[in-house]
Amino acid sequence: MSRKIDRAIKHPLSPFKRKTLYSIAILALVLAVGTEGMHILEGWTYIDSFYFMSLLATTQGPSASPKTDTGKIFASVMAFVSVGAALSAVAFVFGPLFGTFLKEGIDYVEKEAEKIRAKVEHKG
Repeated sequence: MSRKIDRAIKHPLSPFKRKTLYSIAILALVLAVGTEGMHILEGWTYIDSFYFMSLLATTQGPSASPKTDTGKIFASVMAFVSVGAALSAVAFVFGPLFGTFLKEGIDYVEKEAEKIRAKVEHKG
């Protein structure tokens, strides 16, 4: 299985690079630690704890608030860590796609500008 993953990552046409997998793994680890922490500190179910952490990581604002001071401090720390992890994962996963769209857009604009320039020179 490890060889298949390595081959997929190292393939020249693969959209995933090692840093992409690392960023996704870090995000999963942060969410797991946060879920377990909220479960232990606040006594919430795992579903409620995961829901809280996923909303916290995506900056949507959780629907519930921790009741204990320890839970509030833990949630505050996890907010900084989880938002950073989520942003880096999104950047590594979708960054190449946005870069491709941007490059294609610039190429299109350059081709259209060249057509207009040729028409203007031909008329002039």
